[in-house]
Amino acid sequence: MNINSDYSKRVVINHNDLPWVASPESGVDRRMLDRIGDEVAKATSIVRYQSGSKFHSHSHDFGEEILVLEGVFSDEVGDYPAGTYIMNPPGFTHAPYSKTGCTIFVKLRHLGSDQVDREVINTKTACWYQGMVPGLNVMPLMQQGSGSTLVRWAPKTYFNQHRHYGGEEIFVVDGMFEDEHGRYPAGSWIRSPHMSIHQPFSIEGCIIFVKTGHLFS
Repeated sequence: MNINSDYSKRVVINHNDLPWVASPESGVDRRMLDRIGDEVAKATSIVRYQSGSKFHSHSHDFGEEILVLEGVFSDEVGDYPAGTYIMNPPGFTHAPYSKTGCTIFVKLRHLGSDQVDREVINTKTACWYQGMVPGLNVMPLMQQGSGSTLVRWAPKTYFNQHRHYGGEEIFVVDGMFEDEHGRYPAGSWIRSPHMSIHQPFSIEGCIIFVKTGHLFS
């Protein structure tokens, strides 16, 4: 199965416009943003666990990143409320579930040998740092290798035009993100290819998950 598998093309999707697709496990549904492969796949998805649902124990050969959007996500290691970021390194095994239901943003099978230790960050309590322009704050997430970052834009914040070597992937967690190409409300996923250029800003303010440098064709 190939969904938005050509990394040379820009893709913009609001996941709320996509249908839920049942997974092999009862009560676990997905909205697929990009995918290369069938059930074992390099993929970016929104995953919804209904209350009491669970997934069988499985390992991640090339790791995974998770951002909990709503509810409480759990596995045998712990419970992760909304706002939790998790990086499970290559080879990590778990059996995830949710007692009360949850929705998560997930990236599968894209990590490498420089990601060794599991990382868990509560973004509701972790520190924000000053960004490159006034009104911009950043929260580094994955600490090993080419990391992911949470970025908070105050209202009426503008960034310089810039180019992304290795591309850029953005998921809008809250608010309204913008650039010269359009407006992107919460739930939007934007994948921009290697060497793409844009000039982002936010009139109303927003929080976005950003990953760069990983989208070589």
